[in-house]
Amino acid sequence: MFIAIVVFLLFLLLGMPVAFAIGISGMFFFLITPELPLSIAVQRTVASTQNYTLLAIPLFVFAGNLMNNTGITTRLIKLANALTGHMYGNLAQVSCVLSTLMGGVSGSANADAAMETRILGPSMTKRGYAPGYSAAVNGVTSLITCTIPPSMGFIIYGSVGEVSIGRLFAAGIIPGLLMMIALMITVRITAKRRGYMPERQKRASIKEIGKATLESIWALIFPVILIVGIRFGVLTPSESGAFAVVYAAFVGACIYKELTWQAFLQTLKDSIGDIGVIMILVSLSGIFGYGIVYDSIPQKIASFLLGVTSNPYILQFIIMALLFICGMFMETTVVALLLTPILLPIITKVGIDPVQFGVVMMTTVTLGIMTPPVGIALYTTSSLMGCSPEETAKESVPFIIAVLVVVAICILCKDLVLFIPNMIFGVY
Repeated sequence: MFIAIVVFLLFLLLGMPVAFAIGISGMFFFLITPELPLSIAVQRTVASTQNYTLLAIPLFVFAGNLMNNTGITTRLIKLANALTGHMYGNLAQVSCVLSTLMGGVSGSANADAAMETRILGPSMTKRGYAPGYSAAVNGVTSLITCTIPPSMGFIIYGSVGEVSIGRLFAAGIIPGLLMMIALMITVRITAKRRGYMPERQKRASIKEIGKATLESIWALIFPVILIVGIRFGVLTPSESGAFAVVYAAFVGACIYKELTWQAFLQTLKDSIGDIGVIMILVSLSGIFGYGIVYDSIPQKIASFLLGVTSNPYILQFIIMALLFICGMFMETTVVALLLTPILLPIITKVGIDPVQFGVVMMTTVTLGIMTPPVGIALYTTSSLMGCSPEETAKESVPFIIAVLVVVAICILCKDLVLFIPNMIFGVY
């Protein structure tokens, strides 16, 4: 399997798309292992997509795109602006709050980064914000979306690792709010130093905030409905995805009345592209994943890490560093698919809660979307703001540090992460 991993890394360095790199290197493992029939590779490719829980991914992607095209995003921006208009760097603060609110709508950090940069970027430029700073803020704050439910990363992690997705959804709420606070503090410090003044002198009135909240209420209650539905057994994770689609279509067509046939067709087109990228990664990673299990790599890595330390806190920090590096070179989905079955046996052996670890893992890995050389959101936001990725990466440093601080808090304060899931689902 070591040779297959080297081939995979070589393909990445040559610029091959990740899905093909992982699929071809996985097939290479079968070719150099004569005792394994090639038919298993074909079976694993198909079997990887047959997980019923994974059906939630295309459904939530479609629901998120529906909500973005039906006026919900516009109303959430209005609410975020009412809450932050009096703060230094208020447009950057809007990005922090909006990503938190969008967590219950989008579920995809990459989609959120692109959407916010398109919407907020031009206004930030007009107000004198540096393009790299704007790209960095909109990119890094989108990480909040990967923790506030519903999160695509949690669905993949829960499906592969057989961890309760309902508990993962609930566990992401407090870390997501902590991340919003940490990034808002970072924005205030950096914006004040740069002279990005507030848009208004006084806070918005209670009446103005209440009106904006009322207009956004259909988006705000959505994650609550999902968690409650899963908790009481009304919805499975996959069924909650189907519910999300119906809910988004109903809100867009019957309440906001902004879902036209043209918007619906555009949403279908966008969703097909997004789903295709995710599912080809899921299917081809099945070949590579089989090789990892066949060569007992999880057991070997477990023996190595446990030989270094059995302290659960130190072990999590070591794994966090490993995940951060992996996230720099591989897409979030790939890391989750490949490393979840490797790392879960290790962390459970030393008594680390898999739900807490899921929050730490997916938040750390998702940071890779804003780090070179493979950061998708880094290149997307830089392109939309018309600046170099190097400039954006440099401006991202204080915000990435803020996120890592939150991750460290999640490692050190287990009860903080598990408070809501234990309250809703009970202690297990």
